[in-house]
Amino acid sequence: MTRSVRRPRRTLQAAGAGAAALLALTACSSSDSNDTKAASSPSSGKLSGTVTVFAAASLQESFTTLGKEFEKEHPGTKVTFNFGGSDTLAASITGGAPADVFAAASPKTMAIVTGEKDAVGTPATFVRNQLEIATLPGNPDKVSSLKDLTRSGLKVVLCDKTVPCGAAAQKALDASKLKLTPVSYEQDVKSALTKVELKEADAAVVYKTDVKAAGDKVEGVEFPESADAVNDYPIALLKDAPNAAAARAFIQLVRSPEGQKVLSAAGFLKP
Repeated sequence: MTRSVRRPRRTLQAAGAGAAALLALTACSSSDSNDTKAASSPSSGKLSGTVTVFAAASLQESFTTLGKEFEKEHPGTKVTFNFGGSDTLAASITGGAPADVFAAASPKTMAIVTGEKDAVGTPATFVRNQLEIATLPGNPDKVSSLKDLTRSGLKVVLCDKTVPCGAAAQKALDASKLKLTPVSYEQDVKSALTKVELKEADAAVVYKTDVKAAGDKVEGVEFPESADAVNDYPIALLKDAPNAAAARAFIQLVRSPEGQKVLSAAGFLKP
């Protein structure tokens, strides 16, 4: 009797242990399945969709390179850019233009966006840029200083004073107590440089990065007063970003050692 009672009890205990193990295995499998699903979902880190970046014209070459790198690192994403004068871009953003990221060429133009509470958090300075004089190849007019730009008969182009490169140029001129009347004011730095490239102007005050990007189309002339007008470039995630997760990742790339290497190679200064 004793043995016959113990056998069923042992069998019941074994069955109970087996059921518990089966439940544990099922729960583990379910957990693994859920973890796998989570790992493959966008919320767990997989990025997708389009990132729209509004950026200062002087960032065109370096940001285009970083955009391609971002797409390579995150298959399924696409980075689109709107390059232009920072003040114009800021006005578009505050006017409701859909964008994820804003990279401005000065804190003043970024303040247009933050003042309207259209940015998330505090914008971060990621690079700095310094002015340089762009002349025709070979520098036929022998421009060697900022003062030389005031010579009679010399056709000089500046960025508009509302644009960061124009504001910086004016600051350098004021520091030198020089007055300059350009043949035209341009809405962004690339437009000012193009005037020289097309030989419609003899010289323009632009950024070092733009002179470097132009290659042999222009010649650069450094001037000491540019040290008094170095621009900080801030970047920010926008409040109503349609693709905030990918936008944060792009900003992270820009500020990473890899991103800084690309920007430094383009001639930008470290923040």
